[in-house]
Amino acid sequence: MPKKTNSEATGRTILVTGASGMIGSGLVNALLDRGDRVVGLSRSPEKAKMAQPTAEWHSWEPTMERPPEKALEGVDAVINLAGEPINQRWNDEIKDRITKSRITATKNLADAVATVKNPPKVFISGSAIGFYGDRGDDLLYEDDAPGDDFLAEVVIQWEAAANAISGPDLRVATIRSGHVLDPRGGLLAELLTPFKLGVGGPIASGKQYMSWIHRWDEIGILLWALDTEAVKGPINATSPNPVTNKDFSKQLGKAVGRPALMPLPGFAMKAIRGPEFGQVLTEGQRVYPRNAIEHGYEFKQPELAGALAELLRN
Repeated sequence: MPKKTNSEATGRTILVTGASGMIGSGLVNALLDRGDRVVGLSRSPEKAKMAQPTAEWHSWEPTMERPPEKALEGVDAVINLAGEPINQRWNDEIKDRITKSRITATKNLADAVATVKNPPKVFISGSAIGFYGDRGDDLLYEDDAPGDDFLAEVVIQWEAAANAISGPDLRVATIRSGHVLDPRGGLLAELLTPFKLGVGGPIASGKQYMSWIHRWDEIGILLWALDTEAVKGPINATSPNPVTNKDFSKQLGKAVGRPALMPLPGFAMKAIRGPEFGQVLTEGQRVYPRNAIEHGYEFKQPELAGALAELLRN
């Protein structure tokens, strides 16, 4: 887990959406460990309370309503991590859920924050490097232009919903996350079985860039953005060392002690994951976390080999 911060900002009340998810649950534990009070919003608060009884839980249907006013009472900051998983076979229904779970949910949350009697001072909202679209070998910074595909359009509107309440008394930061590496879920969990069986390898040409981040640094950047008053606007949450899909596959194969020589053709990926999401998996972004580095964030796991070794140690 990320090291405890020495920030004087600890001891506050933080509201977290998506608090029972892979990143959200780790973030909640980190906040509690350092002495913050956590208020969580969940569709299933009873189930969430069983997993983390120390937090205070409230029920919320993100795409249908504002969160309950009681949940925002005395809250100093909000961290918004709610969102339908991207990694699935897309159809019109799934794309609608992806869109509403980010844009509508964030608007509902932001509207509640803006109208509460004593509003929080900080609003940290999830975002994604899908903002940039497929950009080949271009090295991308936070001030680069967005792409024009489905995911880029979603992220543009997602960030706009959060930024709508930005003002002199409310600092807003949007965290553009890359591939969060965690063996318990997400990309790495999905790849581990085929790679351990020796049937893993690059996707399509393998030349597309993968901008990744260790789970510790994903949580670390969220905490850092929460505590650092100078931080606002878009923040790339990626390692400063992105790699190509071919390099990622080679290093993952090495980490599990198996060859990684069996490429998955692009047409096969589209057949497995559908034409749209299958195409996304053959594309990539080469993203650099300039804002985080220039504002003093220190990465715990900046190199892929070390990150994989730590994650797969047990």
